[in-house]
Amino acid sequence: MEQVIEYVENVDEKWQESYRQLEKVIAENIPQGFVLQMQYGMPTYVVPLSVFPEGYLNRKDEPLPFISLAAQKNHLSLYHMGIMGDTDLLHWFQEEYHKVVPTKLNMGKSCIRFTNPKIIPYELIGKLVSKISMEEWVANYRRYTAKNKK
Repeated sequence: MEQVIEYVENVDEKWQESYRQLEKVIAENIPQGFVLQMQYGMPTYVVPLSVFPEGYLNRKDEPLPFISLAAQKNHLSLYHMGIMGDTDLLHWFQEEYHKVVPTKLNMGKSCIRFTNPKIIPYELIGKLVSKISMEEWVANYRRYTAKNKK
């Protein structure tokens, strides 16, 4: 947890307030069971190995990531792994985003990028974070990986 605190304290001043607000929204809305730790150089909520011992990509020492929040040079990145394998959730988020944000959604497979700290839809992010329980995420991940093995 000390590494997470250090990471947040070192976020660029331009992004500091927005980062902390996103961090708070995520913490307040994340379903029970996820654990916050550093993974891939950024704060990440993971499924503990005690719950999912198979580990991410069958790496028994690497917990399954769910949501990460990173401060990049030109944007904040919210990585929501649950969006990647759940088209219903993805479509819901895209539709809701366009209702509350006047700019185009800047998104990759699981990465939502915020380039303007003044127009981050915090309430929507809170809803998105709360939509998948840890048990649902593990089940979705298992289905997604089984489907992609074929």
